[in-house]
Amino acid sequence: MKRLRHPPVTVGALLLGALVALAAVPAPAQEPFPSRPVQIVVPLPPGGAADLHARPLAQAMERILKQPVVVVNKPGAGSVLGTVAVANSRADGYTLLIAMPGFFINPPVDALFGRPPKFTIQQFTPIARLSADPLVLVVHPGRPWKTFAELLADAKRRPGEVTYGTAGAYSGLHFPMEILAAATGITLSHVPYSGAGPAVAALLGGHVDAMASGPGPVLSHVKTGGLRALATWGTSRLPALPDVPTVTELGYVVPLTAANGLFALKGSPPAVLERLRAACANAFVSEKFRALATRLDINAELIKGQAFAQRLRDERREMKAVIELLGLKRR
Repeated sequence: MKRLRHPPVTVGALLLGALVALAAVPAPAQEPFPSRPVQIVVPLPPGGAADLHARPLAQAMERILKQPVVVVNKPGAGSVLGTVAVANSRADGYTLLIAMPGFFINPPVDALFGRPPKFTIQQFTPIARLSADPLVLVVHPGRPWKTFAELLADAKRRPGEVTYGTAGAYSGLHFPMEILAAATGITLSHVPYSGAGPAVAALLGGHVDAMASGPGPVLSHVKTGGLRALATWGTSRLPALPDVPTVTELGYVVPLTAANGLFALKGSPPAVLERLRAACANAFVSEKFRALATRLDINAELIKGQAFAQRLRDERREMKAVIELLGLKRR
């Protein structure tokens, strides 16, 4: 009896069969966003302006997104460590960053001093700007200065003896004081801390004389007498401090704001970014967010889309010019 011989099976036939089998399997449905908790990374310790912005925003977004929105503090190196952690995460919208002025300061500072950048702004994509608070110059109430003029006069008599605290070297709270010192012809002594919260605590304890701060971390202390406000950096007076003059009123043109923004990693899916932007917009109009922002003295001002992108370009250009001026001055 003759045996039936099967034709040899070629590699091409095997591959064709595999492709047919794969084609028969339905593609997995895209995971809806969000389907698990979202993290908002604050690259500074609790108690500072970044933290005060993140917490009410997270609470409001959690109700909108129907998933936990968790605030995670990752301080270190003047906000660099937390920012780098987000830069190294997956571009899926589940890890977001609250960016303060240090976000714009660190890359050009690295470039100025010939260091490789720890991160670049181009690694991130903006969701929304949350606020742009004018900074407040506050001093310990045990110091003799009742006015800005008295502080300047004393600092001129004692060069380098008046101390001020910041959130770290080249942080968003360091620059305003150095710019002010340059504009007024005084010399101050810089005492860096790991964040705005620790710097405020040091000022309250009398370990430093003064500091520049966003309104959120210090207004409650000013109202109770724990700190004394001498001036603000805004172009107009703060409604919460109507009796405190602006630096501009006092004859010095150094208007600076402490802008706070929410960023995702570049490459995150467009649909996810739109979902996050919509959640931010809805959070800002919710009664609970507005109530929390008012209680924490946050000047909430949502700017998103192309308007926010243009503001970012302007702020980066201004900050780079200031960094180069101060850097060259020190050489």
